[in-house]
Amino acid sequence: MKKGLLKTILLAGFLVGSLDILAAMANFYIQTGKDPIIVLRYIARAVFGKEAAYDEANSLMPVWGLLFHFIIAFCWTTLFFLLYLRLKLMSVNRVLTGIVYGVFIWAMMTRVVVPLTSLGPSPIVWKQAFIAIGILILAIGMPLSFIAYRYYNGLKSA
Repeated sequence: MKKGLLKTILLAGFLVGSLDILAAMANFYIQTGKDPIIVLRYIARAVFGKEAAYDEANSLMPVWGLLFHFIIAFCWTTLFFLLYLRLKLMSVNRVLTGIVYGVFIWAMMTRVVVPLTSLGPSPIVWKQAFIAIGILILAIGMPLSFIAYRYYNGLKSA
């Protein structure tokens, strides 16, 4: 493993996970006016089911939701860094790479990962989809693209 790669992945994963969940919660609040903690309960619902996730007596559900969110963010971050080494095209254009990766995450989460959970598949509502894709591009794709570029180019000059 390259010098500092694990540390870089952990810090990048924490950064993009934080940006993503904050953007998702802010978007939810702006659109509904409801408590953004519902977003964390929704994430927990994927594992624990609707009844358990929304039970107000179960105060650990938002914590579980946040934990699951960060596990997923770290997985996407790790995958990005692994792909970055193997797909030289990713280092050519950081902006395009960030956009493509954000769209890729959205497609994989909505069409593969979420349907495998207790949430099940859901129809695409394009207005919401474009907002979600925008959040993923800005909160995950772009930061990872620039962080990986800086990390791997820093190794070349060191």
